[in-house]
Formats: sequence, C-alpha cells, structure tokens
Amino acid sequence: MIRRVLHLCMLVCFVAVVSDAQTKTDRKTIKRLTTDISYLASDALEGRRTGSSGEQKAADYIATRYKKLKIAPYKGDYKLPFKFFYGKEISDHAFFKIGNVSLLIPQQAFPLPFSQNAKNISGEVLPDVWEHGNIWLMNLYSEKEDANDAHFDYEKAMFDRAKDALKKGAKAVVFYDGVGAKYPPKFNPHSELETMDIPVAFLSHDVFDSLINNHPDGVKIDLNFELNKSERTGTNVAAWIDNKAPYTVILGAHFDHLGYGEDGNSLSLSKEIHNGADDNASGSAGLLELAARIKKQRLRNYNYLFVNFSGEELGLLGSKAFVKDYQIDSNHTAYMINMDMIGRLNDSTHALTVGGIGTSPAWSTFVSSPNKDFKIVIDSSGVGPSDHTSFYHVGIPVLFFFTGIHHDYHKPSDDADKINYLGEAKVLDYVYSIVSVMDTRLKPQFTPTRQTTVGKVRFKVTLGIMPDYSFQEGGVRVDDVADDKPAKKAGIKAGDIIIQLGDTKILGMQSYMEALGKVKSGQTTTVTVLRNGKPVKLKVTF
Repeated sequence: MIRRVLHLCMLVCFVAVVSDAQTKTDRKTIKRLTTDISYLASDALEGRRTGSSGEQKAADYIATRYKKLKIAPYKGDYKLPFKFFYGKEISDHAFFKIGNVSLLIPQQAFPLPFSQNAKNISGEVLPDVWEHGNIWLMNLYSEKEDANDAHFDYEKAMFDRAKDALKKGAKAVVFYDGVGAKYPPKFNPHSELETMDIPVAFLSHDVFDSLINNHPDGVKIDLNFELNKSERTGTNVAAWIDNKAPYTVILGAHFDHLGYGEDGNSLSLSKEIHNGADDNASGSAGLLELAARIKKQRLRNYNYLFVNFSGEELGLLGSKAFVKDYQIDSNHTAYMINMDMIGRLNDSTHALTVGGIGTSPAWSTFVSSPNKDFKIVIDSSGVGPSDHTSFYHVGIPVLFFFTGIHHDYHKPSDDADKINYLGEAKVLDYVYSIVSVMDTRLKPQFTPTRQTTVGKVRFKVTLGIMPDYSFQEGGVRVDDVADDKPAKKAGIKAGDIIIQLGDTKILGMQSYMEALGKVKSGQTTTVTVLRNGKPVKLKVTF
C-alpha cells in the first residue's frame, strides 16, 4: 500500500514538473513572439511596404535574429534583393499647357494610366464641343452626385467614355472636374485597364475654373508626356541549416505589409499606418521560433531553409523571384511549409486551416487523427493567395497554416495587442511536430490538386465580408461585414449564409471565390442568403 502511495506521489510530482516545464517553455516562446511581433508591427516600420525603408528595417531585424541564432545566411547573405515592375510612372519631361501656362504634374493635371503616350499634341478646344480630329474636353461628372461618391469608379468611367470618343474621332481626350469633386481622381500606377490608342488626361477643378471656364472663345491645349514602367527593389531574407543532405525543406512566411495602404490593397479608407501584426508579423516571428527549435533539436536528415518573403501583398513577388532566381525545384526540395496569419486563433472555435493537404499522400496522417488544440479545417489545394503557391507550381508538396480572416484584416487596426500569443505558440508546436516527424521519413511524393484557394483573397472586386472558415454546412457564413463595402450597402448581415451569387450556387469557399472572380467592377447582381433559415434575395453593386 505504502509502495502504491509512493508511486502515485512520484507520478503526480513528475506530471507537475513536466507541466511546469511546459508552462515555462510556453512563457519563453510567448515572450520571444511578443518581442518579435511588437517590433515588426510597430509604427517605426511604417507598415513594411515592399521597397520601403520600413521593409529594410524589418529585413535587418530578421537577419540579425538569424545571425544571433547562429543560422548561416543563404547564398552568402541573409538579405536577397529582387527587382519588380511597379506599375507606371509619368516621365520627367512631361508637360501640359493651357495657353501659355504650364501646369504642375500630377497636382494640376496628369495622364490616365491607360493613356497612349502624347507626342506634342495640340488643339484649340472648348468644353464639351467635340470636333473630329481634335482634342475633346469632357466633364468627368455627368451626374453631380458622382462627384461626392467615394465609391464612384472614375477611372472606369473615363476609360469607357474615352473609348467611345476614340470611335467618334477624338485624337485625344482631356477630362475635367467641372464641379469641385469631394473625391477627385488621382493617378493610379497600378491600373489594370488596357492601353488606349489615344492620349487621355485629367484636369483639376481649380485649373478648369481659372483657365478654361471663363474663356468662351476656347483655349489652346498642348500635351506631351510618356508613361514608363516603374521598377522597385524588394528584399527577401533567407537563412539555412546545411546538413549536407540531398534534399532541403523550405519553411517560409512573408514579412511585408501594406505601408499606409497606398498600393490600393487596404480595406480601409484611412491612410494610417497598416502595422500588419497578424498579416504577417505573426508568421515571420513564428518562422524565427521554428528555426531556433530546429537548430536546437538538431534535425539532420534534411537541410532546412528559412525564407522571410517580401512582395507577397503585391502578388507573391518575393517568393516567385526566389524560386526563379535560385532555381528551386522538386529535384532538390522535399517540401515547403508556409505560415501566413497564424496569430489570431479563435478561442471559441479553435479553427486552424491547413491547406495543401492534397499535394502529397504524406500529409493525410497529420490531419486525420483528432487534435486536442484545434478544429482542423482541411483544404486540399496547393494553390492560394500566399507564397506556398510559388512552390506548388514547380512540383513541390506544400502545407499552408492560417488561423483565419478577422475584422482587422488589411486595416490599420491589425495591431500586436490583438495577437493570441498562446494560440500561436500552439500552432507552432503543431507545425514543428510535423517537421520533426517528417525528418524521419523519406521525401514526400508530390500530387497535383485542383486549383482552389483558401485564406486571403485578391480579386478585382470585393464583397466586403469576413467568411467563417470553420463553417462547412453548405454555403459561406458571414462572420463580419466591412463598413462602406458592397455587402454592407446591400444589407448583408453577420450570420447570413450566402448560398448564391449571381448565377452561381455557393456550396463553400471554392464556389464563392469562383463566383466572385466572374464579377466586374460596377456590376450589379443578386446575392441570395439564408437568414434565420429563410432565403433572402439582395441586390449588390460591386
């Protein structure tokens, strides 16, 4: 009896010691994550926009962390620059004259991004008097209310009207603001509209009012400008553990974010700093934590390459460049793991999306058994709007970890104080457990998958909802609705289940994204939602 009591006491004490040790480990992990995320998501880095000084500060910080971990730089340097095309820019020698007055470009006038280059084009013009073979001077705002509508698509409106003017014989089109718009047009270097066959420009209200409006006999306009491709430089950060193994495991996370939202990918109208704590300081800090753990535990059967990508928010630019520049292929790479937005684990649903499950038979064993910490949401596809896609496209098995969209996604409010640090620590434990098991196994087989997407979404239009990614009962359940977006204006509410968008029945995220991809800016269509179990049809304008 005494022996049993002693044995029980020893067992209880052992469990207590292990539990206490685990708690200390968690506390240390959380402390490191807090330090890294707090810096990467601080105002000092101004949103880590690709090509900015803030991006360079972040890259320097990450490189220093790898150096302190005594993990070697990849290819001789931690920082690996890449160049990328960054829309269009107006040539330095551009000029726009009205009479003898030269205008300031782009403050007073500028070419539209879809404009043809203008080579010394001139003409005597009157507002809204349109002669064949001359410059047409057209009021942008045919409806005055458009001038005060923050969502008026002025670029598309000018494109359509200029296209019509071209058909009717205009040699150039100059749009003017005749009413003093609350939200006047600005030069958009990232326009995706096709280039016109004639020059098209915009003229500010002040210039129109002072130089044109009071000249009933007309004025002479002279145009000369070019639109050139703009090139910028981004920086990836890479470190590796070279075990002289035949295959390399790549673990990645992007560290760039939106800056002040100037690239047009913010979901907020505010021009505040977008700190991107979850997106993706969380993944970047998590990658540093995994690197330290793999180094400490001496996993040796593969080489381990850690890459913090930039340019993800502009279209996976950093990971695409990395794959191309360093000839990453399936002959030398075992698999790739990507962590993007892993810092907002919901303590109620515990939903963790694991993407890429279908890219190798090896992955099924890790998600088929019950998990005490997470409700695993499985996505089979190797393709999605994050960096693992670049590796899937060259035949490499991938896994993608993501704790879900939230109300602060792509807004200035995505800050470090909202991170679930304990939740992220659990995600990292789970990812490491997969890596450590895979270190004892042969190189996984690659399997192509259907091209679905999960996680962060990039389309030419947005409905403005936060989907509930843990919902799997048919349709897409709305977790939240963004202010000033089409969903809000149409009357869609949190808790609604979207079951049809236009002509497409919505069975889940895949069909929802496919339907959204068909919609064009300015289009009006019908959305059917289930609300309290009953179908409700709503008109939505994108």
